Amino acid sequence: MKTVTLQILFLVTLLCSCSTKVEKPLLFGEVASAHPLATKAGLEILERGGNAFDAAIAVAATLNVVEPMMSGIGGYGTTLIYDAEKKKVRYLNSSGRFPEATNSDLMRAPTSSHMENRIGPKAISTPGNLNAWAALHKAYGSLEWSELFDAAIKHAEEGYLISANTARFIEYSFSAFNDYPKSFYSKNGEPLKEGDRLIQKDLAQTFRTIAKEGADPFYRGEIAEKIDQKMKDIGSFLRKKDLELNEAEWWEPLSYNYRGYEVYTASLPANSFPTLFNLGLMEQFPRDSLNHNSTDYLHRFAEMTKESYRARLAYSFDPDVREAPIDSILSKEVLNAFVSSIDKDRATEFEPPFSPNSVNTTHFVVADRSGNIVSATQTLGNVFGSRIMVEGTGVWLNNSMAYSTFEPKGNPMDAFPSRHKLSGDSPVIIMKDGNPYAAMGSPGGHTITQNVPQIIFNLLDFDMSMQDAIDAPKITFVEPNTIRVDSELDATTIKALEEKGHQMVKGSIGNATGIKLMYDEQGVLKSYDVGIDRRGEGRNAIIDH
Repeated sequence: MKTVTLQILFLVTLLCSCSTKVEKPLLFGEVASAHPLATKAGLEILERGGNAFDAAIAVAATLNVVEPMMSGIGGYGTTLIYDAEKKKVRYLNSSGRFPEATNSDLMRAPTSSHMENRIGPKAISTPGNLNAWAALHKAYGSLEWSELFDAAIKHAEEGYLISANTARFIEYSFSAFNDYPKSFYSKNGEPLKEGDRLIQKDLAQTFRTIAKEGADPFYRGEIAEKIDQKMKDIGSFLRKKDLELNEAEWWEPLSYNYRGYEVYTASLPANSFPTLFNLGLMEQFPRDSLNHNSTDYLHRFAEMTKESYRARLAYSFDPDVREAPIDSILSKEVLNAFVSSIDKDRATEFEPPFSPNSVNTTHFVVADRSGNIVSATQTLGNVFGSRIMVEGTGVWLNNSMAYSTFEPKGNPMDAFPSRHKLSGDSPVIIMKDGNPYAAMGSPGGHTITQNVPQIIFNLLDFDMSMQDAIDAPKITFVEPNTIRVDSELDATTIKALEEKGHQMVKGSIGNATGIKLMYDEQGVLKSYDVGIDRRGEGRNAIIDH
């Protein structure tokens, strides 16, 4: 999801390779996304007079085309919006429910193929993104629905030149593709390479149908029939009935007041609350005692994330089944108790199992000049999801069950028939003095609720620009007892953390995007401070307007 706005000239989300503050004039709005063509698509909608919600749909659809391994209409996600007219933050859940026929016993021993079942056809869950786009448009759209897919259709029909990053993902996944996607993800029998043109004519036709007829063909019509037949052929649990029952749901978001800023994220059934839990834990330490990315600061944060993981496992419930005591978890008494239990000198062991973390997701932020905001995370699960594409549609289907926790059987994070999928996304909107202050988010699977708080700390505690806050080196906890660290972190600090008992491994963390809203002395919105992660390709190309 991504977009930017402008007047007669396009406002380009062009960020230099250095880490700096990039402030953009107001014009029609701003977009930060993981791919420049998706950003441009959002800008074009804003220029036509569309609002942030219109632009978000155009960005999301275009990302489906130009970042096909990360998200799309075969996937799911979490969206946070700010309605400027009603001055209200809302949460739109498109993660949906597990299919009625789900049998998670097949994802556990003694089933001989249980590990394969966790990532393949049986891991496919009901895709909800398209219904969410339709719900967003119904509630807030200003342009005609049919106008929002022009860029997606164009880039699918005419193709686009793939980047080194996309080529790497295609090569990595190619052997798992069947002949249908291989026929256009290859050239002379070999996976497409950097600079080759990816043309997706069937996907273009799918988007033409959606542009003309809405979401119905995908959930109830011809496309649904094709999905249903494909799922029967490959032994998936998903059926047309599950598609027909799918709906996007509006929920009240969660919020936490962090040092005078009201930080909003998604409530259950999204597992976003560890983001706020990490904020609450850090708030127990005076701001003037913090020293950015020092050994003590990072050790403290690493230990905090272990506590937030324990809270996630203990209190992640489908709201239809059981109410989670999130207010109690975020109370000062509980937060103080957790902080008091942290060993300031040594790393502690963490034992509960987790499903794999992932960067195979996308996040985008859109803001318009009226103050409306969309902060959305969308995904297919793993790279190219289940790696199952439905013939004749160009649509990759997700493997969302890969992010369930199957042991022990019946735990809250297990996959239950017809229950909500408890996604781990954490889009954020920050309010200050009644006005939107910033919006952000990141991919990263179970590391999202660690990456996003560090961006917030960088913004609010260390007064960084949005770009610097996103680009700064970070750490995340990864199962079972590893701390992943950006390679740019000072080597002396890494060594000092190892001496405290942390098992350090270098790697890339997230691909975040964010926008900070800038106001004049009278409180009038005047410009944007934009950040697009140096770890991705969203700012790697210049958009020529």
